[in-house]
Amino acid sequence: MTQDTTRPNRSGKPRQNASGQPRGERGPKPAFRGGNAKPTTNHRRHRDEPEEKFIRRAIPDIDTPFTRMGIDARVAVNLPPMGIDAPSPIQEKAIPGIVEGRDLLGLAQTGTGKTAAFGLPMLTRLLNIGRKPEPRTCRALILAPTRELATQIAANIDAYAAGTAIRQFRVVGGASINTQTMRMERGVDVLIATPGRLIDLIERGAVDLSQTKYLVLDEADQMLDIGFIHALRRIAKMLPRERQTLLFSATMPKLMEELADSYLTDPLKVAVNPPGQAAAKIAQGVHFVNQGDKATLLAEYLAKHREELAIVFGRTKHGSEKLSKLLEKWGYKVAAIHGNKSQGQRERALSGFRAGETKVLVATDVAARGLDIPEVAHVYNYDLPNVPENYVHRIGRTARAGRDGRAIAFCAPAEIGELRAIEKAMKAPIPVVGGEVPFEAAKIRERGGPAGRGGPAGQQPARKRPARRPSRAPKSA
Repeated sequence: MTQDTTRPNRSGKPRQNASGQPRGERGPKPAFRGGNAKPTTNHRRHRDEPEEKFIRRAIPDIDTPFTRMGIDARVAVNLPPMGIDAPSPIQEKAIPGIVEGRDLLGLAQTGTGKTAAFGLPMLTRLLNIGRKPEPRTCRALILAPTRELATQIAANIDAYAAGTAIRQFRVVGGASINTQTMRMERGVDVLIATPGRLIDLIERGAVDLSQTKYLVLDEADQMLDIGFIHALRRIAKMLPRERQTLLFSATMPKLMEELADSYLTDPLKVAVNPPGQAAAKIAQGVHFVNQGDKATLLAEYLAKHREELAIVFGRTKHGSEKLSKLLEKWGYKVAAIHGNKSQGQRERALSGFRAGETKVLVATDVAARGLDIPEVAHVYNYDLPNVPENYVHRIGRTARAGRDGRAIAFCAPAEIGELRAIEKAMKAPIPVVGGEVPFEAAKIRERGGPAGRGGPAGQQPARKRPARRPSRAPKSA
């Protein structure tokens, strides 16, 4: 006996489902978008794949200062739309040697055009290979100390390589390692990475460096400061001996010399902007103020240029977050980036800042290098950095792309030592633009300037500090 599934309701009409058919009767299978055939591709994986990029088939016939230095015309044609018409000093000195295949040691501050100095000749050499990379391999590896710098380099490489078949990929912490592993299965031409995440991928077997012929270490001194020296040594053992290595650094400490000796072979040495020297177009100043009055003073400065972009540097993550919320409460359009922010939060903050949706970016030293936003007109050192060299990197976020910029440092009485160390590293005093000069700072400058050296003829040299008293009284015999 069969069961009747189309029993009528009280009105005598058969019961119907939502599609208007009698209950119990199956209708035809719904058609898939784009046709009746069932798709054979994995939609989730397909969304992660990059879109097909435009590839310029014909080689442009152009003559520019970059093509005359050996840069491929397919790369050089992308530079004028980016506002790059002539090489910067670091590019003029470094590109010819890199095109020839020599190792390079570059000493230059941020904002001098280093990315183009190593990116353009690297892309020129990669274009001549003519075949796709093998799975899980990369032909060129660029290591950067922070996620923000890696993101900036990736954006620049994409712009330089527009219209070519060159593909880059960025791997940093804070993003899905599974997605990064999946993407590396196809191999890439240029891999931009932070050392920590690269080690994670290598341990998973997702990255093979045996075919990497080009290695770039950008901001190598900061990688050493962060503590990546052991990761760099591990990575170096996995690279082929026959490779071209480019090392860029803003300073040259002793550990950096050892790193250069182990990585480079007969390198070409290029120096632009001596270490500790700020860009000439930055108008600097120091404002002496009590620690508790800094927030009010900062608001007074920001009120003078509400529609211009400004970066405020703090020393701690907690302090920067607290300051950003205070400024937001006072009516300013503020975003914050620091170590406690996720990668997504950092990228959204930087995207809004670049677009001008937020006018003030409060950051720790995580953003001191790598941020290339030409519209930044003001930099405020809310807290002076513990490392004097970081001061130069901080104020280097302004006066970029030939523009003028202003950098103001707030100095509390407890920060006189940091100010003295900064002026000593820069070998020049910072002009006072406000506040009362504390007695200690005035005496230091009277004794011979920022470094404590003897001043003009006739003045007494700085006296040596007395020996520190022992913390404990010596035990009696």
